[in-house]
Amino acid sequence: MKKNQYITIALFLFITQYISAQFTIDGEFRPRTEYRHGYGNIISEDTDAGFGISTRARINFGYADQSYKVYVSLQDVMTWGENRQLLPADANNSFAVFEAWGELNLGEGFSTKIGRQTIDYDDQRILGSVGWAQQARNHDAALLKYKKDKFLLDVGLAFNQDKANLSGFSSVGTAYSTTGFFSYKTMQYLYLKQKWDAFSGSFLLLNNGFQEYEDDETTPDGTSSLLTLGTHLAYKKGKLGVSSNLFLQTGKRQGEVDVKGAYLASLDFSLKASDKITLGAGLELISGNDADAGETGAFFPLYGTNHKFNGFMDYFYVGNHANSVGLLDVHISANFKLNDTSSLMVKALNFSAEQELASGDKSLGTEVDLVFSKKFKGYGLAIGYSQMFANDGMYELKETTKDASAGGQNWAWAMLTIKPKFLNTTK
Repeated sequence: MKKNQYITIALFLFITQYISAQFTIDGEFRPRTEYRHGYGNIISEDTDAGFGISTRARINFGYADQSYKVYVSLQDVMTWGENRQLLPADANNSFAVFEAWGELNLGEGFSTKIGRQTIDYDDQRILGSVGWAQQARNHDAALLKYKKDKFLLDVGLAFNQDKANLSGFSSVGTAYSTTGFFSYKTMQYLYLKQKWDAFSGSFLLLNNGFQEYEDDETTPDGTSSLLTLGTHLAYKKGKLGVSSNLFLQTGKRQGEVDVKGAYLASLDFSLKASDKITLGAGLELISGNDADAGETGAFFPLYGTNHKFNGFMDYFYVGNHANSVGLLDVHISANFKLNDTSSLMVKALNFSAEQELASGDKSLGTEVDLVFSKKFKGYGLAIGYSQMFANDGMYELKETTKDASAGGQNWAWAMLTIKPKFLNTTK
């Protein structure tokens, strides 16, 4: 058989396998410029504002047929100038496999999804992918999934360790030294959701185990377990939308701190006032620490997309505000559709502590967020500005004296998002 005949047969086999399968290659290029003058914390009067440009670059590979799916996402997050021009390696070592998972179709509505993946549910209050952050969030986990009509059920399991040892399956042999806000060693969760015509309800039962250490702070000593459970309810009919969260936490937090009576409750309304204007209003109450030493009543929203809530300037629950005074967030918003491709979102939020500060004060301040979005053919542009009007309580909370603080706390950003579709065999 001639060489060109082998090539013809190989091409034929390669093409015919896609008759019942789908192969996709797509990507994302997302540079963002930020001016930070009080983003995340009060900036003092003698501190210069921050400025920087970062880029998220991704390339994604997906393959699916009737029996399984495979997905791999490669990601690099770059700060402009972090590497000198001839540097042979990434200075921040930020290149990573962001997602790598396989999903098997088990039949009768069941499937299992195993590997590195994003996990998000409902409004992403407790479990979310944190898409705003350039690095985003993923989990190494195994899921058993069931879906039938408008009902779904997920069971998730995760186990983290520094390395896979040859022996010693114990708290010592499976040490997990990663630190950070609620970096878990083990995770188990149950998620159920039912949809009806205009209403949906879900229930989440989430347990996280955190590595504990002996007094030497180096020898592993078992885990502490924190249980989070609650519900998300949503109603939408005609021009009116209503959603609510109610979650409780109990057990032990990192550092073997007893968690008692911690809760999160929210209620939000949306109203489509016209074809071009959508109004919103709501509140969220998150419990703060009112307990004795070694205990806490403070709720923390764990692995949610916290940037989405409590103001875009990230003063609360974005790597901060753990075991603190809690929060009462009362907010109103308006979204204006300027034309078919552009919109403007305006939101005002008033913040108070759920527990009193040492001074007895509760009032923290007011934030105003503005976001302009524009869609072009093949890409999108978003520009944002936020202003924090801090009260005395905010200065006390952030441990900054008002006299030493700049008068205005503000933040501005611009972000370009391009998502090229390189290949899709279904087309």
